[in-house]
Amino acid sequence: MQKLIYLFLFFSLFCFSQQETEKYISATLKDSVSIEAKNIFGVDNFKTLYYTTKNNSFHKKTKDTIITYSNFQLGEITSANTFNPLKINLFYKDFNSVVILDNRLTEISKIDFSTIQPYKNVSFVTSGFDNSIWIFNQDFQILELYNYKTKKIKLKTVPVQSNVLDLKSDYNYCYLLTENYLYIYNYFGSLIRKIKNTGYEKLAFNEAHLVLKKENQLFLLEKNESEIQPIEHPKMLIKQFLVTNETVYIYDEKLLRYYQLKIE
Repeated sequence: MQKLIYLFLFFSLFCFSQQETEKYISATLKDSVSIEAKNIFGVDNFKTLYYTTKNNSFHKKTKDTIITYSNFQLGEITSANTFNPLKINLFYKDFNSVVILDNRLTEISKIDFSTIQPYKNVSFVTSGFDNSIWIFNQDFQILELYNYKTKKIKLKTVPVQSNVLDLKSDYNYCYLLTENYLYIYNYFGSLIRKIKNTGYEKLAFNEAHLVLKKENQLFLLEKNESEIQPIEHPKMLIKQFLVTNETVYIYDEKLLRYYQLKIE
């Protein structure tokens, strides 16, 4: 009888702890703005927009001004990382090149990986700390931290075994999404977490949250957590999405919608 009581108490505590860890995450529409852009790459806390237009120019739009950077020789901008607004990086995959811009969209540095020895075939780029950028070396399937001032590789990770889908980072962490796994590295290049990919296609990252997309559903991975949770939001076609602090931005080629994240 005593054993049954202990078993009942253990089961009750287990169920209670499971309920305590369950969270309800929702995204509620708060605002929207009309904008015609080819791709939107960033929105900061002051609602400054970073985007490209059909002529492949890169724009920074504040409340009062719009400034533009163009480099037609390099063609289409594949990705742009605006996490550090003083060192924005633009990646031109077709020309295997990266351009670093300051907050006035003036060139700080230009890197042509086709001319660097040994040659690097780069497929993804994102920001690192100081004068570094994370690059994914397609030929060797490895993530490298490259210092564009010294022109040297600071570290390399172990090769991954599946196709890379997306890459995002801040000063402390780098998130590499592949067809098989989501890899989370610290700024030393050490793998600190590896999570099975169950169909996620893209990710958006801010210091507070990591948001992943699977078809037209968004999911949230909180910092220092390993469980990915669904976000309740209106059904819609999600072409582009971003996250800044507690706000998720969804763009449909004409309207940029702002959704407030709430975790209960």
